Amino acid sequence: MRGYTRHQLKQDRFQEATKETFSWAVEHQKKLVTGGTIAVVAALVILGGWYGLSYRDQHAGMALAQALRTYQAPLRPANVPAQPDVPSFTSATDRAKAANAAFKKVAGTYGWTRSGQIARYFVGLTYRDMGDMPAAERELKQVAGTRNKDLASLAKLALAGIYRDTGRDKDAIALYQDLISHPTDSVAKSSAELELAQVYEPQQPQEARRIYDQIRKEEPASAAAEIAGSRLATMK
Repeated sequence: MRGYTRHQLKQDRFQEATKETFSWAVEHQKKLVTGGTIAVVAALVILGGWYGLSYRDQHAGMALAQALRTYQAPLRPANVPAQPDVPSFTSATDRAKAANAAFKKVAGTYGWTRSGQIARYFVGLTYRDMGDMPAAERELKQVAGTRNKDLASLAKLALAGIYRDTGRDKDAIALYQDLISHPTDSVAKSSAELELAQVYEPQQPQEARRIYDQIRKEEPASAAAEIAGSRLATMK
């Protein structure tokens, strides 16, 4: 009985940590995906794996939750002292560096678990936040090639954003077209279409309009259709 109770307490702690992480992932999804214009539910990726984990993987999940809390830690002015019990940073770069180290540790220690794979994705995002685009590209390419289709799609979406930021629109277009052809729970077809249309807006406005019109026709009552309508209005 005592052993069972101890096990249940560990289970409760794990479930609490993962639930907090799910809520944070949903709330901050736009920050997690480079160039995102519509919130997609990254929590689906995490939820799909964590609740089915065996006991041996619980430490990986809790380590990932802790790394995510670092990634979401608040920023404070440089002249304001930190509170002892509340982690905070004076710049987004410093926060990204600390989170990057935490995610790398999770990925390195628990790389065979889903939590380790998710941590690798965040390693790429934090490198991007630090301004290290080559390292971000390297890590996200690795995640984009994994068997986890939902996580791979998120990595491809983030990778396409990096290509756009570094003037490689052709590479970004290829990734968006791949995502449109292979939608997942984490990256819907309309999400990739919105991104692709924005790439086309400056040089090929007619193609952008065609894509926006298509979104409105296929999903008239969706948030994507609302965004497409707003983009069309700004192009007139």
